This record gives sequence, C-alpha cells and structure tokens, in this order.
Amino acid sequence: MTQLKQAVSLILFFVLLCPTSTFAISIPDELKLGKEYLQLMKNKDVILYDPVAQKMIEIVGNAIVKPLPPQPFHFDFFMVNDDSFNAFAMPAANIFVHSGLIASLDNIDELAGILAHEIGHAVGRHVSQSIDRSKIVATGSLAGMVAGILVGAAAGSSEAGQALSIGSMAAGQSAMLTYTRENETEADQKAVLFLEQTGYSPQGILDSLLKIRQADYQGIENIPDYFKTHPGTAARVSHLSGILADYKPPADKPAPPKNFDYNMVKYRVIGLYGDTDTYIPKIEIALQNDPDNVAFHYGLGLLYGRSTRINEGIEQLNKALNKDPFEPMILLELGRLYISNTEYTRAITILDSMADDPLLGDWAIFNRCVAQIQNGNLPAAEKGLEHVLGSGKPGFEKANYHMAEIMSRQSKQALSNYYLGVYYARIHDEQNAARQLERAIETLDDEKMREKAQNELENLEGKGKKEEGTRIEYFNNFITPHQNA
Repeated sequence: MTQLKQAVSLILFFVLLCPTSTFAISIPDELKLGKEYLQLMKNKDVILYDPVAQKMIEIVGNAIVKPLPPQPFHFDFFMVNDDSFNAFAMPAANIFVHSGLIASLDNIDELAGILAHEIGHAVGRHVSQSIDRSKIVATGSLAGMVAGILVGAAAGSSEAGQALSIGSMAAGQSAMLTYTRENETEADQKAVLFLEQTGYSPQGILDSLLKIRQADYQGIENIPDYFKTHPGTAARVSHLSGILADYKPPADKPAPPKNFDYNMVKYRVIGLYGDTDTYIPKIEIALQNDPDNVAFHYGLGLLYGRSTRINEGIEQLNKALNKDPFEPMILLELGRLYISNTEYTRAITILDSMADDPLLGDWAIFNRCVAQIQNGNLPAAEKGLEHVLGSGKPGFEKANYHMAEIMSRQSKQALSNYYLGVYYARIHDEQNAARQLERAIETLDDEKMREKAQNELENLEGKGKKEEGTRIEYFNNFITPHQNA
C-alpha cells in the first residue's frame, strides 16, 4: 500500500507541476473554450439551478479543491437535468453532475468520490488532451459527442443522447481508447489522494463505481467499453479495490465540512426532477418498510405534487413537517403546493416564516409573490419580485413573467411587454422575446426603461449571431467534451 501511494504521489506531483506547454492548447484558449461551451449548455436549458442540490455539490467540490496547489482554472460545479448515472468535466474546470447521479447515490462520500474523480480529470488537464486527440477523429464523430450530451439532457432521457453518441463515435473513438483509460486510472488515483485531505472517505469512489457496474449488469454490459461514458468500469473497480484493501485514514484527517442531510437532498432531486411513474411506486413501497423516514415523505409529497395528486402531496409534506418542523426545504415546497391547490393565504403564512432563510429565502419570497398576485396584493408582489430580480441569481426567469402579469393588471401595457420580452429572452424563445421588446420600445414613455428594452433586444440579436459562430467553430475544430464519471 505504501509503495503504491508513493507511486501515485509521484504521478500527481508530476502532473501538477509539469509545464503547460506539454498540453495541446494553452490555458487562455481553454478558458475561452470553457466559457463558450458553458454558455452553450446554459442556452440549451439543461442546467438545473436547484439551490439546495447546487449548494451541496459546491460544498463537497470546494472542500476537495481547497487543499490543492494553485490551479490555472477556477472550479465551478453544476447539475444537469438528466436521469443518467453520470458526471463529466468540461474545458476550464467546469464540473457537471447529472441529476440521476444524485438520485442513485446513497451518501455524501459517494458524491465526494465522483467529484474527486472529475476534479482529477481537470487537474490533469485531460480535457485539453482530449481536444488534442480529437484532431485525428472525424468531424461527425465529435459533433455527435457534443450533440449527444445536449440532446440527451434536453430530452430528459439518456437513451436519445447515448444513441446519437454511440452511432457517431463508432468511426473514430476506438483510436483514443488506451489514452482514455489511462486518464481514468490517473483520475481515480488522484481522487484517493484528494479525499484523504478532505475528511470524506475514499471508499465512496469505489462504492459509486460498484453502483455503475450494477447498472451495467442491468442492461448495458454488452455494449463495448469504448461506446460507454464510463470506460473500463470493471478494471477501475479492481484497481481501486487493491488500493483501498488495507486503507486506513490518516490520524490527522480533518472532519468533512457541514452539509445537508444527503437523503433529504436526494429525495428532493427525485421529487422535483425524477420520473413520477418510476419513483412514486418505489417510494410508496419504501415508506411501508420505513414509515418514519422524513426524506421518503418529502420526496413522495413532491412527486404527488407534480402529478394530479396535490392533496396527497400536501398530506405527505405535512407528515414530513411533523417529524422535522423547522426544515426550510419542507416549508418551501409545502407553501408551493398550497399555491397549486389555490390555498393562497395558507401559502403566504408558511412562506412568510422563512423569507429570511439564507439559502431559500429568495425562493420563499418568489412563491409568496405568486400567491400575493392571486390574492390581489399587487404592490407587495411587485416589491418582492423586484427584490428577487435584483439579486441576479439564476433560476428566477419566471419572475419576469409575473412582473408582466402585474403590469398588465395595472394597465401598464408597455411595461408588461418589456417584462414579457425579458422573460422570453431568458427562456431562449427569441422570436417572442423580440416581438415583445419591439412593442415595448415603441410604446414606453420612460426613457431609461426604453433604453433597457433596447439593450435587451440588441443582446438578443448579438447572442444569436455569436451562437451560430460558436457552433460552426466547435464543429470545424473537432471539439468534444470529456464525459467520464
């Protein structure tokens, strides 16, 4: 074990300190690619801005990054709206976790293991190497790999993306097999070393890989390794099992940072983004075996709320609240379901109680504004929405829609057009956005608001041209993401 750790340490030392000139693209070029690729992902609306899951991922990811030597990139972490068991690193240390991964893992150590592996890819600049390798692969192959992630996630199904990726990779991906597997081994070795310094158990990465292998046995094991997003899973399990066979944590290993109850976040992700037909029967059975499990009641309540069973959803959330009366996650979603059930006054009372919560307070204010609009308290709703929009946080695109509703009810049609235009721009409906903004520019009396509308319209037009140029540049230069959990 000692010899192996020494060897891994030497590898890590070399990779961390070797000059960047040995890599195919410069750091500024990779930063540019990372920024453009991240914008492409955002424009495709595949990123989930769930405040709780996002915060949990950031806490774990940043705890792993913190002890590392200075890095050329700032690490950012995101969640992708996709049911598959996967995570991947993109150029410039942008790390993505699929919602299906959160739903499949059992504890924070497993999540830390996956993130440490992806951070290992970023530290080793494997994405940069992958871009260099892609130059020898057919353009169609790499275009398909790019589209595979985006199509699969946007469709909410990994099968569509996987089919597209598999079909287009066949021509050239096998040429990169050995190198990719070396990257995987190196990232696993790095992950073990990183986790030793964080308080998370390295056993988590092995446990997560065992779950991947179990998924393989359930349906995709007959697909060759080079067609899968997790190449060499069996070999990685064997290698890590050897490393961890006699592993003992260091005596001075720190405690991991405080975080959320993983099960609560897991069942929040399942409840808000998972397939209702798949998960409702599973959690109903689980509750029969463990009727006091708060996370089960919470997740099932959210799933019922997304179906036609809103009253049952409210009942389940109240059961969860009875067991944990001050949990903001439960309070927020209970207030939201009361709005769906047209119980606006009750919703406002609950949401008022958590408006100052440091993480979910703005979401409570936003939902309270929706209830206030329905109750006719337009001034209070307008003030609250101004606060939410002024925060600049992602995920509040619909606040513009509700502002447009308020303006319309107050017979301020020009302002309604403006906010509706901004709303459509934020959800990437460029045609309707342009139409509404043009109407606003024609009719707004306030010069500052007219200028804001003009700027929005110009940004919309400029973004369309930039997206087309970026798309052509990516496909012409054979650029592919590295997608290996």
